Order: sequence, then structure tokens, then C-alpha cells
Amino acid sequence: MSASPSVETVTPAADKAKLAAVGVLVVAAIAAFYLLASQPLWQRVIALLLLLAGAVALFFRAEPGKRLVGFGRDAARELRKVVWPSRKEATQMTLYVFAFVVVMALFLWLTDKTLEWVFYDLILGWRR
Repeated sequence: MSASPSVETVTPAADKAKLAAVGVLVVAAIAAFYLLASQPLWQRVIALLLLLAGAVALFFRAEPGKRLVGFGRDAARELRKVVWPSRKEATQMTLYVFAFVVVMALFLWLTDKTLEWVFYDLILGWRR
């Protein structure tokens, strides 16, 4: 038997640097928000949002961001292929599920009461 080859993901140094810069920008955004405490709130929020927007933009230029966008496109493409049930079909299936739940509830209740009767009344002789 041959062992399955191990798969190693190689990330170029540029992508690693971009991801590190994304982390630095996120930390800088949070730090800027708190360090600008003497400024009006709207300025603090704008600084936070600008730095976070820069982090998001840089993330999407790195390979993991490009893969995430590709995954989103593939998911949207697959979602368009889904055949959704009509209102009538959805209502029928919902009613089937409710009916099944009621039948199972009755079955489990009857089973519970039967076992209670067998154990407590017949075997142990405890009359309530």
C-alpha cells in the first residue's frame, strides 16, 4: 500500500506580507479609535472605517482573498441552479412533517405509558 501524498499549500512571501499588513491595519484601526479619544466621535469612526477598508482591500488583493471571492462566485452560480419548490409543494411538505411529528409523539407517548404500566404495575406491583 502506498501512503497518500501529503498536500502542502505554498503561500508566496508577498501574500504572507499582505496578510501581515492586514493584521497590522486592523490593529492600527482599533488603536487609532482609542488613541483619538480627544477627537469628536465622527472623526474617530471615520479613521476606524478608513483603516478597516484598507485592510479589507488589501486582503482581497492577497491569494486567500481571491480564493474567497472565487468561492463566493461559485456558490452564487450553484445557487442559481437550485430548483426551488413551489408554494404548494412547500406547504404540502410542511404538513407532512407536522403530521409525522404528531404521529411520532403519539407513538412515543403510548410506548412510554406501556412501559410504565409493565414495569410499575405488572413487574414491581406498585399501584398508584
